[in-house]
Amino acid sequence: MAKNPELTEQNTALAHPKNQQNVSEGIQSLTEKQQHSFAASLIAGEHAAAAELVDRNYLQIYLFMRRLGHSCQVSEDLTQETFLQAWHHIGQLRDGRALDGWLYRIAGNTSKLYWRKHKSRETTNIETLELPDSSITQHHRVEYNEQLSRLKIAIEKLPFKLKEAIVIHYMQHLSIAKAAEAAGIRQGTFKSRLNRALRILRKHVPE
Repeated sequence: MAKNPELTEQNTALAHPKNQQNVSEGIQSLTEKQQHSFAASLIAGEHAAAAELVDRNYLQIYLFMRRLGHSCQVSEDLTQETFLQAWHHIGQLRDGRALDGWLYRIAGNTSKLYWRKHKSRETTNIETLELPDSSITQHHRVEYNEQLSRLKIAIEKLPFKLKEAIVIHYMQHLSIAKAAEAAGIRQGTFKSRLNRALRILRKHVPE
């Protein structure tokens, strides 16, 4: 079957954004009216909107993959696959306000599929968590870094669903509502997963 040149061109643009070094602004920075307009442009198959989707979200999706325990190279591959899958299924998008959670849900499914195919692969260290204010004393900074190291190890050992809940809410900074939407579950179920994860982490890293 002959390839569609426009689709091939679009896939290339999605997989290899022109400037991956730009700091991602994310869809959340758009007003509600802009989100609806942007979603409509995506559904209509506009190349400029597809490129903007990548520019705005590439960094955050990449960090999401790293924080789920994937290596740098695998995270790059899975991030590109996420955007390709998003474009392939763009017709399923109905609401611009849901775009953020919808994209994270695709990313989470992409990650889960990878782990199913590579069950023997070990996770890598998650990306650095936010550091405290620079005014902290050296003594407390050492204690904090030790606690942070234990926390990262504990997060890495969580079951995927619990790790995803911690990462998507506390590291990717999605609200409970959007995080639950991204995980494809109800808010009550997401809160339950989050609480289970926090209980496990507190056993390993006392407050």
